[in-house]
Amino acid sequence: MSKLLTRDEYQRLASELTPRTQLFIDGKFVDAQSGKTFDCVSPRDGRVIAQVAEGDVADVDRAVASARAVFEKGSWSQMAPAKRKRILLNLADKMREHRNELALLETLDMGKPIRDSFAVDVMSAANAIQWHAEAIDKVYDEVAPTGPDALGLITREPIGVVAAVVPWNFPMLMAAWKLGPALATGNSVIVKPAEQSPLSMLRIAELAVEAGLPEGVLNVVPGFGPTAGKALGLHMDVDCVAFTGSGEVGKLFLQYAGQSNMKRVWLEAGGKTPNIVLADAHDLDKAAQHAAMGIFFNQGEVCTAASRLVVQESIRDELVEKIVKIGETMMPGDPLDPATAMGAIVDEGQMQRVLGYIEKGRAEGATLRLGGEQVRRNEGGFYIAPTVFDGVRNDMTIAREEIFGPVLSVISVKDAEEAVKVANDTIYGLAACIWTRDIRQAHRMARAVKAGSVWVNCWDGGDMTMPFGGFKQSGNGRDKSLHAMDKYTEVKATWIDLS
Repeated sequence: MSKLLTRDEYQRLASELTPRTQLFIDGKFVDAQSGKTFDCVSPRDGRVIAQVAEGDVADVDRAVASARAVFEKGSWSQMAPAKRKRILLNLADKMREHRNELALLETLDMGKPIRDSFAVDVMSAANAIQWHAEAIDKVYDEVAPTGPDALGLITREPIGVVAAVVPWNFPMLMAAWKLGPALATGNSVIVKPAEQSPLSMLRIAELAVEAGLPEGVLNVVPGFGPTAGKALGLHMDVDCVAFTGSGEVGKLFLQYAGQSNMKRVWLEAGGKTPNIVLADAHDLDKAAQHAAMGIFFNQGEVCTAASRLVVQESIRDELVEKIVKIGETMMPGDPLDPATAMGAIVDEGQMQRVLGYIEKGRAEGATLRLGGEQVRRNEGGFYIAPTVFDGVRNDMTIAREEIFGPVLSVISVKDAEEAVKVANDTIYGLAACIWTRDIRQAHRMARAVKAGSVWVNCWDGGDMTMPFGGFKQSGNGRDKSLHAMDKYTEVKATWIDLS
């Protein structure tokens, strides 16, 4: 098993790095048909890591044709479940074997601390592949209850060609949440990684073929949303799109489906997680730690970031003071330093977007308690200090819109009833946290909050056995758990007359 290296060792490896930069189609690395490339820029220092092939409509056509051909051939879709399981387990092992390489690619590409890439991203992605692999030969079809003169079979079949369009905040993990169930159920997959972070997925595709995945089952087409992403959404031979990203782009994929072949569209489209802390919370120190981690982990670039701290008035000052003190210890550092707790914002555009929200918070009257500025300017990268706004109203922009940065909004409430009202006053419904020692109250509030995941006395609870997805404009469908397999299969009813 790989071990976490030192900063100097990661810097040396980074200087020696020669990442894969071509498209991966039909089991081979190929140039884009147009010959175009785009700069892959590291948010750590603003330098260009590589020139990556820019996939376009013609390349999407190639990838879809490859995926469809192997699906119809049946070399994966019709493979015995136990054999598919072994291959995906091999892939998970290979990801762990190349743990430091993949972690380095992830950190250089999107700016997260290397210790998180190493301990969280690579391992969680490999575990997602392994979990679904192990489920392959444990999921049964059904026999309907009939009389003796008929047999009713209810079977699940792979849907066909799946397009997985994944974001830049967790490039490996969000891809794995889709690849695991989609491949386990026998589909062919085309991954369109975000243009900010294509490198780790290209390497994983190479490892997948080494693990035994037939050529063409997994294709990777880096490129831009308005070209490669749109081409996948409109393609008449793509059966399903699984998307994680913004609501704005998610709605485009719904339109593309209606304009083309009515393909299935599964969306995870962000959130504005309310972190409700009531006066009877059993451990304010723990609540403060989770509140800080919930907004500053991964630079706040997390769909479930606990960006709204909804706190009962009597404990607000004490809790906010604790969070501010923790935030002061999490100032951004070099992402390649294992001691760094918070890294760089993914690119300059996102950094300016976050800074714009901070200015909006000031202008609308919120009180800045911590941070609020760009830091490490001399490094050439994109860094923002942990930021805490107090005195926020739920109608302020920073409380209503997904910032996707390390910006916490503190909202005071009188009681649990008002907390639930504030929590639900949003277009989103991805996740929520509730802190209370009263289990009855926890149950009542969990039922009342409109969110796909509710975490009681913690932030980001759960594991691969728990489904993940949103209510309202946070999306539809579920990643993780056996429920994820529902997205990538068709249910067939076969009635056999035995009379």
